[in-house]
Amino acid sequence: MTRVKKDLIPKNANAPEGDVIEPAIELLDPSEENLENTVEVVSPVSTEVVLTEKKSKKVSEKPVYLFNRELSWIAFNKRVLSEGIDSRTPLLERAKFFAIFSTNLDEFFMVRVARVKKKFAEQMDVITDDGLNLEAQLQAIREALVPLISMQHEFFENVLRPELHRHGVKLLDYKDIDKKHQRYLKTYFQEKLFPVLTPLAVDPAHPFPYISNLSLNLVVIVRDRETGEKNFARVKVPNVLPRFVKIPETDDHTFVPLEQVIAHNLESLFLGMEILSYYPFRITRDAELDIEEEEADDLISALQEELRKQKFGPVVRMEIADDIPPEIRKELISQLGITEADVYDIPGLIGLGALMAIAFLPLPEHQDKPWKSVTHPRLKEREDDEKNIFEIIQEGDFLVHHPYQSFTTTVQRFIEDAANDPNVLAIKQTLYRTSGDSPIVHALIRAAENGKQVAVLVELKARFDEANNILWARKLENAGVHVVYGLKNLKTHTKTALVVRQEGDRLVRYVHIGTGNYNPKTARFYSDLGIFSCCNELGADLTDLFNYLTGYSRQRDYRKLLVAPVNMREKFLQLIHREIEHQKQGYPSYIIAKMNSLVDPEIIMALYEASQVGVNIDLIIRGICCIRPKVKGLSDRIRVISVIGRFLEHSRIFYFSNGGDEQVYIGSADWMPRNLDARVEVITPIENTSLIKELKQILEIILADNRQAWDLSSDGTYTQRVPKDGEPEMSSQKHFMSQGRPEFA
Repeated sequence: MTRVKKDLIPKNANAPEGDVIEPAIELLDPSEENLENTVEVVSPVSTEVVLTEKKSKKVSEKPVYLFNRELSWIAFNKRVLSEGIDSRTPLLERAKFFAIFSTNLDEFFMVRVARVKKKFAEQMDVITDDGLNLEAQLQAIREALVPLISMQHEFFENVLRPELHRHGVKLLDYKDIDKKHQRYLKTYFQEKLFPVLTPLAVDPAHPFPYISNLSLNLVVIVRDRETGEKNFARVKVPNVLPRFVKIPETDDHTFVPLEQVIAHNLESLFLGMEILSYYPFRITRDAELDIEEEEADDLISALQEELRKQKFGPVVRMEIADDIPPEIRKELISQLGITEADVYDIPGLIGLGALMAIAFLPLPEHQDKPWKSVTHPRLKEREDDEKNIFEIIQEGDFLVHHPYQSFTTTVQRFIEDAANDPNVLAIKQTLYRTSGDSPIVHALIRAAENGKQVAVLVELKARFDEANNILWARKLENAGVHVVYGLKNLKTHTKTALVVRQEGDRLVRYVHIGTGNYNPKTARFYSDLGIFSCCNELGADLTDLFNYLTGYSRQRDYRKLLVAPVNMREKFLQLIHREIEHQKQGYPSYIIAKMNSLVDPEIIMALYEASQVGVNIDLIIRGICCIRPKVKGLSDRIRVISVIGRFLEHSRIFYFSNGGDEQVYIGSADWMPRNLDARVEVITPIENTSLIKELKQILEIILADNRQAWDLSSDGTYTQRVPKDGEPEMSSQKHFMSQGRPEFA
């Protein structure tokens, strides 16, 4: 059974949740070793609820109110993997989810695990909010990941790979192809591979070579035929060539892994040597940038220097063939400066992120039905009126919901029309991440060339997009755009654009405030929201915000906007406590919050307090969620779901019933300390009654999802929803698609 919300104000707060089944894979319980799930209730409304702990050296002597952040992320990635395991997912989409699981894990090690390891190496005395010290946290991460990684690879080898084979996608081992195709691969090796390969010996005369981040390598053991001496060498698998080599002249899609093509032609690299054995391995390095902004005279130069250093970050993980001999394993561990705890044995192909290429093979019958976003109804209605987008915004605020509604005909058009409109005097915009050949950036350059005042804040510190953002910043500067790089020690994560237009004898400010990046590529598969408005107060607020970003303004008061790190934390806490007061006074009280991650302890404690007085709370959290729902006396009224589907749920929506005078907000911030305290973020109220209704409907549809939704339990496990007997399957994402294109119903 699935709980389906008929009304946003619950009639019966104690209605049963219904039955759910266990997921296709066992989901994580981040705390099962540390907690017994027993609760001592001091008072029905008290915050002094004590969770009884097992005696364990892993935990501190304090109540555990929160799930561990890192383990919660692992649970999220397990839900990603489950979409690849689920037989209802189209075959090539299953390969895609396996690839996403692997690339997600790469980033987790490069950033999160690297950070914990660095603190541990510096002997920092840190206890997490769930009571783990750094050593215990690293151990818990490994204990959660080892079985999960084994599950992924075993399922791939035993289920997904054979299933792909049955449908004409054959990922063959070199030894399983016929002689004719082996000859083809030998020619391929000589022509495409041999010239770029560099075998590197390891002996007293040849130091252990540098191993680049995320590179796949072969450790090769050779024996000199003349002296009988064994030697150790390393061969890097080049990442400039496809990981899977296609076999031509076959009736299907047949591939052989690139590392196997190299491995079976090693005699060309080691002439006169006997090839005894080879073993693939792959390393992951710390990719965190360490910029002392207070000491940096030139942020771009400092960032470029850190990007150079990043290549040589310490190794935080080694993936290795599970059949490697102990002596070779020991040698690699020693040379890389890691410990046994950093090694992950892989049964089969290493680096399944490469499956993304397989996911995009031209086999539409095994892929999601192609989606093409629709033009927003307001814009479509005016297609024949020859009205510009500013005239349409003048008719009233409107929301856009990507990828269901087109980014190109809304957000991109907004900036492009502004660049070309002779009445537009100025454009101001924040850029956090954008595409490699961004039409948004090209439009801003064109605006500057057309004589408009253009100011752009380019966030140079957007993780893994640093080099790309430096490139675009330089191009914008060269075109005469005023480029700033944000504030010291703060990332600018807000998604805002302001256009100033001369209309008769007055200036009108048009705004776009969104939840997602100004990136037309990710807008095709990220679920995001944005509002267009010419509200005077929003325009004035954004003017003040840009003055804060580009100058020395100490703006503290905003008319409408919630701005981090200025007033957002305080405002959100006020909104939650207002629901508490309404509940105490007998007025309707209800909170719905949709976001990527929920981590902030102060916000979580306020939600616990709200639950204890009777406020009903629905949380839609795609990824990390540290709150413990459904704990008697602590969080009985808190329900948490996570939605994982073909589109990445990225929008942030915050609903407060406010005693019947409903208030809804959207914007760029999650409830995490970094968003509330260490980033520039913007959340905007949605005040138009019809738009409030539109957002409520979006929330209702997501809460009713029984296909892609997972319920979080008090012990940290997630259970995937399924329809009850006779109930139709309802995917919220499919529903949103069908609103624009009925054929997706």
